[in-house]
Amino acid sequence: MENFEELGGFPMLRKISKIFYDKIYAHPWIGKYFENIRQEHIENQQVDFMAQVLGGPQMYFGAFVPDAHKHMMITEELFELRELLLLESFKEAQASPALQERWLKVDRAFKKSVVKKSFEDCAKRFNTDDILDFSNPDKDKKAA
Repeated sequence: MENFEELGGFPMLRKISKIFYDKIYAHPWIGKYFENIRQEHIENQQVDFMAQVLGGPQMYFGAFVPDAHKHMMITEELFELRELLLLESFKEAQASPALQERWLKVDRAFKKSVVKKSFEDCAKRFNTDDILDFSNPDKDKKAA
């Protein structure tokens, strides 16, 4: 198994995260979930989290993945869209197959805890939270 530096270290994680979140923030559906979060902040959290789980330094101090996403209505379709954008980002960043495989293994390990079957599966993190639930604008256009 390749170590953190052999996988590309911080430079590769930053490159992937920048490409990925540029796609996320520009997307008309998934981008809505990030409207009130500074992109630089979420990129830094992603880099720190992935570095830690890939054998790099222990620098991530954010919320545990299920807790950070419990207020979001993340459907199977939305999860698959996110993965598609991530795969595109790997390709553009020229990430190694080993890094892609390990990153996707981590992402997929959280799938059951973030994908929800209904709105009732969501919970506020704080009293001031809204439950984030946005419809797919592509489907809305087709239905109209």
